[in-house]
Amino acid sequence: MLLLGSSLFAQQKEDEIPVFRASVTLIRVDIQATARNGQAISDLTQQDFLVFDENQPQQIAHFGRESEPLDLLLLLDISGSMRRSLEDVAAATRAALAQLRPGDRVGLMLFARRAEVIQPFTEDLRATQSKILDSIYKQNLGSGTLINESLIAAADYLKQQPVKGRRAVLIVTDNEGLNYKSPDSDVVRAMHSADIVLNALVTRKNARPPAVRAARYTNPDFDPPDVYAISEKTGGEAVEGLGKVSEMFQRMIGRIRARYFVQYPAPQAETGAFRRIRVELAPQAKRKYPDATIRAREGYYATP
Repeated sequence: MLLLGSSLFAQQKEDEIPVFRASVTLIRVDIQATARNGQAISDLTQQDFLVFDENQPQQIAHFGRESEPLDLLLLLDISGSMRRSLEDVAAATRAALAQLRPGDRVGLMLFARRAEVIQPFTEDLRATQSKILDSIYKQNLGSGTLINESLIAAADYLKQQPVKGRRAVLIVTDNEGLNYKSPDSDVVRAMHSADIVLNALVTRKNARPPAVRAARYTNPDFDPPDVYAISEKTGGEAVEGLGKVSEMFQRMIGRIRARYFVQYPAPQAETGAFRRIRVELAPQAKRKYPDATIRAREGYYATP
């Protein structure tokens, strides 16, 4: 009886002890590695990457390639000048999406003067091609091309979705438009906040806006958008596809799907502070691929 009583008392005391389970925030980083000829490098391992947060080396907690599910939002410019290019995109959609894997999801958003989700995220990819074809001719989203405002709308939509894995936006546009009080910096912040990599297929040549000279004043509210710069800052890439939109659309989706993915524990930081990320190849990988290009997002905003 005494032994039983003491055992029950001990069990009761143990049950009363509060248990604290601390969650660790992980910083997510998509990485693209390409050789000098532009081909993706596909044989790297976790030991081949070095990740720095504010110049401090970080311990990679998770590493993957192609195993992580992908949420891919197609953001299509349906302004009048884009019709032929969108026909090419629609023609290549089935083959392009065939590169995705079970568990991946695709959404479709269109934009001109405003942006609208036409197909919410779905794992059923069969209807996407017909949705794009219908959208080219039937959607009326106003006259004009508000690229940055639409990119922010895309980021807001993705931020509302449950996090399942990697997140990417592929915008198809001629990169012709004006900002309306939505500078590139606002777009980059929105992309960072939602853990999104932006990639861009630009349908005309020499579409990058000219650099603004330091001595020249321009109103930042009306600077031309630059999907090249935004893609670079988020760790993605922008390519020109004039005359080969179908081919480049397929290639871009394949490259987005094949990126590396790492996570590391978030260092202590003041909430809201911007922290810079740098990703490099380790010495042994540099020796093997001395001319490799590494793309990763430039940083993130610390959360509580």
